[in-house]
Amino acid sequence: MSNPAVAENSAAGLDRGARPISRVIAGSLKRRYAAERRFKAYGIAAIAFAVLALGVLFTDIISKGLPAFTRTTVELEVTVDPKVIDPDGTRDPQVLSSANYQKLIKDAVMRLFPDVSGRRDERALMNLISPGATYRLRNDVIEAEREGRSIIGERVTMHVPVADDIDQFNKGHISGDLDEAVRRVSDQQIAWFQNLKERGLVETAFNTTLFTASDSRSPELAGIKGALMGSFWTMLVTLVLSFPLAVGAAIYLEEFAPQNRWTDLIEVNINNLAAVPSIVFGLLGLAVFLNFFGLPRSAPLVGGMVLTLMTLPTIIIASRAALKSVPPSIREAAFGVGASQMQMVFHHVLPLALPGMLTGTIIGMAQALGETAPLLMIGMVAFIVDVPNGPLDAATVMPVQIFLWSDLPERAFVERASAAIMVLLGFLILMNALAVLLRRRFEVRW
Repeated sequence: MSNPAVAENSAAGLDRGARPISRVIAGSLKRRYAAERRFKAYGIAAIAFAVLALGVLFTDIISKGLPAFTRTTVELEVTVDPKVIDPDGTRDPQVLSSANYQKLIKDAVMRLFPDVSGRRDERALMNLISPGATYRLRNDVIEAEREGRSIIGERVTMHVPVADDIDQFNKGHISGDLDEAVRRVSDQQIAWFQNLKERGLVETAFNTTLFTASDSRSPELAGIKGALMGSFWTMLVTLVLSFPLAVGAAIYLEEFAPQNRWTDLIEVNINNLAAVPSIVFGLLGLAVFLNFFGLPRSAPLVGGMVLTLMTLPTIIIASRAALKSVPPSIREAAFGVGASQMQMVFHHVLPLALPGMLTGTIIGMAQALGETAPLLMIGMVAFIVDVPNGPLDAATVMPVQIFLWSDLPERAFVERASAAIMVLLGFLILMNALAVLLRRRFEVRW
């Protein structure tokens, strides 16, 4: 029989012990929840900072690069005088190519301002017009002769580009309120240009030269076509060399290689090579491909070989991960129906791992497309005007072209560098989107 007094004392003791424990648990939960809230806040702050930095970067690039997609032109009435460009009337392409088209352009400009006289004023007036006007007129004359619709002896209407300083003034990047001594456009040139605008002879149009021309000393004539073609040939060489080599190495190491210390050593070195700075591969290419084998400098072939060395570890690692993701049951089922090792790999495992391999390849190619340092070491930093027609022609690539333009003092080149960055980012986003699309299209879930 229990004593009521003892039971009452025991219940009171339990109550006294339970209250401190509940308070301890509540305090612990409060601290844990506070730590969780702080962790989430840190993560949100990090993401917000990254988005802000990305927004600032994109805003800066786009605000600087968008003006490069337009250009200012002036309408000229040019008389194609046969006495100037073809006095003998032979219509010889060599004669037409070397004729003095500058005089025809000058005559057309001077007709717009007949009151201008004196060598100094005439030179200042002609500085309104880009030297590209001469090339444009020459190309039009030669092309018309080739197509049998000669324009020699006629007066033609042309929209020729203005000089880069006038273009910058028209876009508002050079203020007319500044003192004449601190700007690159004189008051007289501004007055002439405003006169042309009032007469309706000035137009702003899409800058097709940016995509149809190669590099130039004159910003208004500079384009990215040469760099784009150089990047194309370089990436083509890189893809042709790196994909079969990397996939073959990954298949051998994952499916056929014996597990010994040599295999382990190779795997460790492949993983380490993925972290080697890219300029080291450039030094290797300079020593081996140029100095030892004597391959041509500035050629996309050498650039592609150097980028292949840099890209191989990335594709091998991605391809091995794709092979490892294939369930062992696929291999066991293949062996169960009598397939050989090679049949099991190429008929059953490789098709399932191919989407992951392609994704790794595209990511590796996107990384190679944005590389600059290794290509500087093999001479792809040279000033090259011609558009490359093959992997052995001298060329530059988009990142190097951006590097060259960003180092020049003219603001028009800064615009073009930002526009080239926008085009390069567009290609990189497109390649990454293609990688995601391939993975989702061919991914097999099991």
